[in-house]
Amino acid sequence: MKKQFNRMRQLANQTVGRAEKTEVLSEDLLQVEKRLDLVKQVSHSTHKKLTACLQGQQGTDLDKRSKKLPLTILAQCMVEGAAVLGDDSLLGKMLKLCGESEEKLAQELLVFEFQIERDVVEPLYVLAEVEIPNIQKQRKHLAKLVLDMDSARTRTSYQRTCTTLWPKK
Repeated sequence: MKKQFNRMRQLANQTVGRAEKTEVLSEDLLQVEKRLDLVKQVSHSTHKKLTACLQGQQGTDLDKRSKKLPLTILAQCMVEGAAVLGDDSLLGKMLKLCGESEEKLAQELLVFEFQIERDVVEPLYVLAEVEIPNIQKQRKHLAKLVLDMDSARTRTSYQRTCTTLWPKK
């Protein structure tokens, strides 16, 4: 409780200008700190929009994703239509060839989305939701420690002044 009181008193004295305030961060680091919130907002919104662009379900394995992908469903429909019409009809051959092509496109899309999720989406999430909040938390802790250091320095200086002016008898 006393530590909190001293912290508040020191903060008030620094705000009014009566106490000396220790600057821990250089100008460059202060600029970086200001941009940190912007980076967090941009990475969070980019992560959200990029996740919305993915056609497959995020986080599931490739087989489950493949079955729910619209291209896979279309390819399956074309192949089934080709089987109904038979290989001897021109439309049946075309549907079979298009179905196989759609299946290959679907597999390429799945691999592409999986790589995007692994290489872009997950790192953006970690940056926005884990690393930047940790940096901000450490910065607040540093500010609190600097305030404690300034408060202790002021109290020590005050005690020295008092003992010099009014020595104990």
